[in-house]
Amino acid sequence: MGMSKERKAEYFERMEELINKYSKLFIVGVDNVGSKQMQQIRLGLRNMDTVVLMGKNTMMRRIVNNYLEANPGHKFGNVLPLIKGNVGFVFTNSDLGEVRTVLQENVVPAPARVGAIAPVDVVVPPGPTECDPGQTAFFQTLQIATKIVKGKIEITSPVELLKQGDKVGNSEAVLLQKLDIRPFTYGLQLEAIYDNGNVFSPAVLDIGDEELKGGFFAALGNIAGLSLATNITTMASVPHSMANAFKTLVSIAVECDEFSFDKADAYKAAVKA
Repeated sequence: MGMSKERKAEYFERMEELINKYSKLFIVGVDNVGSKQMQQIRLGLRNMDTVVLMGKNTMMRRIVNNYLEANPGHKFGNVLPLIKGNVGFVFTNSDLGEVRTVLQENVVPAPARVGAIAPVDVVVPPGPTECDPGQTAFFQTLQIATKIVKGKIEITSPVELLKQGDKVGNSEAVLLQKLDIRPFTYGLQLEAIYDNGNVFSPAVLDIGDEELKGGFFAALGNIAGLSLATNITTMASVPHSMANAFKTLVSIAVECDEFSFDKADAYKAAVKA
């Protein structure tokens, strides 16, 4: 059963209110995330001026289109192409890094179900199992090397069972169930960030101060090099120009006995020594 007309009107009003109130949001994928897990995520964000909003993407696109009609040229239109699939919004005015930490911490282990796409590589470690020798044929079918130790099957070497992107088959699902291995974890998938009109990848939040400094100094060096090569003075090239001028004056003083200055005397003395 879909929403009633009154509930839809409330939802439309609520989302427009959030768009006006918050300048930042995460676009998140919500596949395999249950209601109980969503409740835990909301609890984790309760003191962070953050609101989680879920809904059908068709309805969310309609609300954004209506909002853009009422607010032509608003930068929230940059979010529109990202509203596809099973997604939701996490609106916030708090620090994006802190909110991301809460979202990423709220994950739950899950079994490998038949037909699911493996989000990570799955490797079965070597060691004892709780399987009795009567199940040896099952392991042989999967080409898994085993031995019998104290009446139990023991896997003798690591087994690369699934690669990321593989579809889980019946045999893999049964094996992992037998071994009580829950190889996957599910939580909100951070797909993009909207911040004051700009849309970018969540990976940007991994860039720390050292990376920023490194990038800045590399760019500064490129500007200085270009300025020196083209004889166009810039703030980046001035220190290099002064250093080069000093080197030139020192070389003249070293070669000329009649000329010197305080800073050059040490160099002249070193050359004569």
